[in-house]
Amino acid sequence: MRSIMVSLKNITKQFNGVYALRDVSMEFPAGKVIALIGENGAGKSTLMNILSGVYGDYEGDLVYKDQVMHFQGPRDAQDQGITIIHQELNLIPYLSVVENIFLGRELMTPWGALDTAQMKRVAKELLSRLKLDLHLDTPVSQLKVGECQLIEIAKALLVESNVVIMDEPTSAISESEVNALYDIIADLKASGKTVVYISHKMKELFALADEYVVLRDGQVVKQGLMGEVDEQQLVNMMVGRDLAARVRCPDRITETTVIRVDKLSLAHPDKEGMLLDNLSFDLVKGEILGVFGLMGAGRTELLETLFGLRGKPLSGSFSFDQHEISFFSSPNQALRYGLALVPEDRKGDGLVLGMNVRSNLSLSVLSSLENLGVLADVQEKELCQQYVERLRIKTASDQQFVGNLSGGNQQKVVLAKYLATNPKVLMLDEPTRGIDVYAKQEIYDLIREQAGLGLGVIVVSSELPELFAITDRILVMCDGRITKQFKTDEATEETILQAALPDK
Repeated sequence: MRSIMVSLKNITKQFNGVYALRDVSMEFPAGKVIALIGENGAGKSTLMNILSGVYGDYEGDLVYKDQVMHFQGPRDAQDQGITIIHQELNLIPYLSVVENIFLGRELMTPWGALDTAQMKRVAKELLSRLKLDLHLDTPVSQLKVGECQLIEIAKALLVESNVVIMDEPTSAISESEVNALYDIIADLKASGKTVVYISHKMKELFALADEYVVLRDGQVVKQGLMGEVDEQQLVNMMVGRDLAARVRCPDRITETTVIRVDKLSLAHPDKEGMLLDNLSFDLVKGEILGVFGLMGAGRTELLETLFGLRGKPLSGSFSFDQHEISFFSSPNQALRYGLALVPEDRKGDGLVLGMNVRSNLSLSVLSSLENLGVLADVQEKELCQQYVERLRIKTASDQQFVGNLSGGNQQKVVLAKYLATNPKVLMLDEPTRGIDVYAKQEIYDLIREQAGLGLGVIVVSSELPELFAITDRILVMCDGRITKQFKTDEATEETILQAALPDK
């Protein structure tokens, strides 16, 4: 018998007259993993926000365990047994690891005091299940994105739930942590729980899911068994069209060096050891250079150091566009010279979510848009329209709050913001994290286009297929060092992973 845990019947949701979901119906059976698939903007997050109680104003019925429910908020849904692990982090930066895990569900002693010792024991057990070793009193503001992602998962595991929604849970974690998550999903499934799994990584979906539901433009395309489809069929259902083949164009690579780094080292600010250790490499105009490494390898730290975010003391030498520079002292200086960084955490570091698309896009070039100290509204609007059309940003208007856009369109706004500075070198940290397969292809095309215009491009990615698809050369990092570099055409996944593993 196929026992149904949740049924969604004729769900419709609008934002300012624009349909995010239209007449959506689907079933989530108990003891199964259901892959929810679709492009960014297809309606996946909106649907899950309805299921988890975030949105209460919608049309249609949500049937949970044979009862029509209308949750009054996320806590109401959690109390009923529905938990969501959001792709975008919802942690309090200045609270500790253990305080974030137990926020709103603190354990108390019989005398009414916080039972800190018990909370730490439980938190340590949860993190050990995820193979994460952290000091529990560390503020989460000091952690990496991947570590924060695992804390979000630990928070969800703290609550006994019948339905667990996972929105891109592996987008920022390492392979060993992914394997630990797979084991947890298997345990949830074996105990009769329902797991709704949202991911753009097809390999994961075929490894984990029993069934799939495809959404496109706010409507259900099809629901069925994973064993009855292949990857190409799912992609075609998602996008409604075939994806064109992509080819590398090495002719764009010049011999003009735009970045040269020699023996760069950066000490760890909090403990002994080095964040970056004796790094040397160069980048030429027209080249797309990939950087790969496991969590903690120093990839993000490298980009942040070049962009002037890490401060000093540094050692080594740095040349940018034929100018010898004692490393940039601030992002403003880096931008003035022509170096731009698209950060890994687009919501935390790349956007102001409470501002509209136009204001976000123009933030990096305000000085060029002012006239006698007053913002030139016409010029700002023209700039925004230019990049909305060029990058095909899906937005109702340039006045739409950027926080209401899909993840892929938010990423395009961040890209547009830095392309507007006319950079000579563009650095991208996990540029397609949490972005659907078609939006990825659009961003890949944009990266190739910029390289073809003569930019040097550095791409940090934890996805090897991504690096193989777009880069000309790959640097491999481990423990703050460059352990190997390959011409992309001569590399394999095995050789790159071997170079990324620490010495035993």
